[in-house]
Amino acid sequence: MKLNLKNPIVFFDLETTGVNINTDRIVEICYLKVHPNGNEESKTLRINPEMHIPEESSAIHGIYDADVADCPTFRMVAKNIARDIEGCDLAGFNSNRFDIPLLAEEFLRADVDIDMTKRKFVDVQVIFHKMEQRTLSAAYKFYCGRTLEDAHTAEADTRATYEVLMSQLDRYPELQNDMAFLAEVSSYNRNVDFAGRMVYDDKGVEIFNFGKYKGESVSEVLKRDPGYYSWILNSDFTLNTKAMLTKIRLRELTAR
Repeated sequence: MKLNLKNPIVFFDLETTGVNINTDRIVEICYLKVHPNGNEESKTLRINPEMHIPEESSAIHGIYDADVADCPTFRMVAKNIARDIEGCDLAGFNSNRFDIPLLAEEFLRADVDIDMTKRKFVDVQVIFHKMEQRTLSAAYKFYCGRTLEDAHTAEADTRATYEVLMSQLDRYPELQNDMAFLAEVSSYNRNVDFAGRMVYDDKGVEIFNFGKYKGESVSEVLKRDPGYYSWILNSDFTLNTKAMLTKIRLRELTAR
């Protein structure tokens, strides 16, 4: 099945030093750009994370410090990556919870201003879990009838994710071949920030999704307890969370 696209969509996968969005770094990125006319472009980059790759992570993806010692840092390639994905929707496997938040952090650390708020995010894992409850390897076997070779390499996982989504569209007639629909199906929460520390409630109001003010309006909390803003900025939250909180705070200050 050919994807029904209004914008190009970029399927991507990250191999990283670990799973902490705040502190871990990318060591490999692969992205497959699919155009509305069906044309495809693929690129794989090894990245020097400027930190030691823990042995337990290397055991999964097979990338060690020596493999990336002479590779560019993310800052060196960030503008090129941003240019490649400009105007594109994004898709991946567990991408809404991990790959997109981590990629956003890397862009912020590299001082690359990229607005992803208008993108559609299609998370194939969420669709799969809602439909079948499996892993990527099982999804590939279930939907595509083939064994996923070289699992946990960015290139193999990226291609498999693309093929699984197309097979999902073939299998489930209730899934519309439309990126806005698939992005909605992919979402468990309506996140304000990528880490999900703030979400939109049923009325579209930003509320905190953690801590002592969970479920309360962000703007109201900032008015009532302005020190909470400073606490978040000085604590171990993602740069994206801090940026979105600052955006809300500035909006409320200018509205007074």
